[in-house]
Amino acid sequence: MTVQTEKRPAAIRVVIPFVFRHWLQQPGRAAVVTGGLLGATAADLFMPIFSGRLIDALTLGTSDPAARQAAFVAFGGIVALGLISMILRLTGLQAIVPFTLKTMSDVSRDAFARVQRFSTDWHANSFAGSTVRKITRGMWALDLLNDTILMALLPSLLVLVGSMILLGLHWPVLGAVIAVGTVIYVSMTMAFSMNYIAPAARVSNAWDTKVGGTLADALTCNAVVKSFGAEAREDARLAGVVGRWRTRVRRTWYRYNYTSTAQLAVLLCFRASVIGGAILLWIGGRATPGDVTYVLTSYYIIHAYLRDVGMHINNLQRSVNDMEELVAIHDEPIGIADAPDAKPIDIQGGRIVFDNVTFHYGGHRVPLYDGLSVEIRAGERVGLVGRSGSGKTTFVKLVQRLYDIGGGKILIDGQDIALAMQQSLRSQIAIVQQEPILFHRTLAENIAYGRPGASMAAIEQAARLANAHDFILRLPKGYGTLVGERGVKLSGGERQRVALARAFLADAPVLILDEATSSLDSESEALIQQAMERLMKGRTSIVIAHRLSTVRSLDRILVFDRGEIVEQGTHAALTARPGGIYRGLFELQATEFGRISAAE
Repeated sequence: MTVQTEKRPAAIRVVIPFVFRHWLQQPGRAAVVTGGLLGATAADLFMPIFSGRLIDALTLGTSDPAARQAAFVAFGGIVALGLISMILRLTGLQAIVPFTLKTMSDVSRDAFARVQRFSTDWHANSFAGSTVRKITRGMWALDLLNDTILMALLPSLLVLVGSMILLGLHWPVLGAVIAVGTVIYVSMTMAFSMNYIAPAARVSNAWDTKVGGTLADALTCNAVVKSFGAEAREDARLAGVVGRWRTRVRRTWYRYNYTSTAQLAVLLCFRASVIGGAILLWIGGRATPGDVTYVLTSYYIIHAYLRDVGMHINNLQRSVNDMEELVAIHDEPIGIADAPDAKPIDIQGGRIVFDNVTFHYGGHRVPLYDGLSVEIRAGERVGLVGRSGSGKTTFVKLVQRLYDIGGGKILIDGQDIALAMQQSLRSQIAIVQQEPILFHRTLAENIAYGRPGASMAAIEQAARLANAHDFILRLPKGYGTLVGERGVKLSGGERQRVALARAFLADAPVLILDEATSSLDSESEALIQQAMERLMKGRTSIVIAHRLSTVRSLDRILVFDRGEIVEQGTHAALTARPGGIYRGLFELQATEFGRISAAE
């Protein structure tokens, strides 16, 4: 098992502009944060000057009034700078909390909204658990990145540049030593971080995402795992993935350790150069004890910031790597996008026209539909029949515009759906899927999903029409019962009736039924069939038929074969056609049903 990490631009060049764009959405807070934290750092920067003056005053003795005054002035300056630093730092810290929380909220909300709008193919090829991990890991990485840049790197940069200038004004040689040492240290740290740590971190993050996907895959399919007694097999599968993850993360963490050791070695050389230079200045009579105190105090501040700069650069690279997959979600194009001038669609009758439609799935050379033309009249009930892969499901997906066609037009009530807003289009199409998917919410919330804000009376009426009201009342909490993830706490027939109730309440002019009564018991099938008949009245209805007995009463049946409509007509007309595909399918099912009945 391998994890592919595609080549991308350097993460830092992609992530940092992304973060800055979100900062600019809160210019006021950003200014308060940077002003407060940089102001507090500037106050710390001048502290060594007053420390040096205090030492010089103390060396003159207590008998000199001027020395005593200078000592008190220096002391007052130290206290005042400390107070200013404390107030400004508190101001910046108070502002960074709402600033970071809003940025994290905006980024995660935007990522979720984008993922919701990605194409059906994207979702079919992505692990839900991996996607969740990318968003949550990137969201929390943003917290670390904000703290690293605003609370650490910018103040560190101010201290390093400021100290360099202040020392250089007194002793140019010391200023040059600090400048050269700082450049060497920071350059080495960035080179290690971007070229040595980042590649390993990218691979370990890919395996971290794989762990999330493996966990979600097994947990969401737990019923299948239990049915085959495969718990130990899934344990072993996860252990294999976790083992690979552990190997990659260990390599990344060791690289952090090696980089840290190299940084400490450079700092040791830097320290020796600065302190040795200060001693030489003192020996040569070019520096007083106070000057040496100033140099030493400045160095120890620089040293602390430089040491932390290494950690901060590593944290920056780590947070950038953690955000990389989240930013990639924002940069990934939405598969099916609304046209720039898209408008809401108004469906009244529900007349559907495929006008010379061409469509092929990505990666397929031969189109599934090549010039398909068909009309479904307003209010007509139409069944779609054919072997697997003949184009039935694709037909209803194109009606919903889950894919874009390659040529021709699809019209509903004369309106091209490619020019309509997708949300408007799909809100006017009610769908009952073959495998109904319910949210882990209450039954009332699931039924009202297509019509938010519906009254309890309307929800109950929809449930009655779907033959679901009675079984719901028998549940411990009735309509307030939580149904479990994907509705696992309900039987297949119960889930189907809840889905029908949802379609009743939505009251859409176009109805799509991916009929799924074949796997149900006779009683549930009869109840659902009865509810489906009620639901289709007065609506343009498209029924994907698996049991041909369910389409006998429909107005028209379209028989698909390899992307073409090869037969159409009523059940009676199609069964009377010698050698027809529909007649063959019907006779095959009738024979199988007879064998089953005889065996029983």
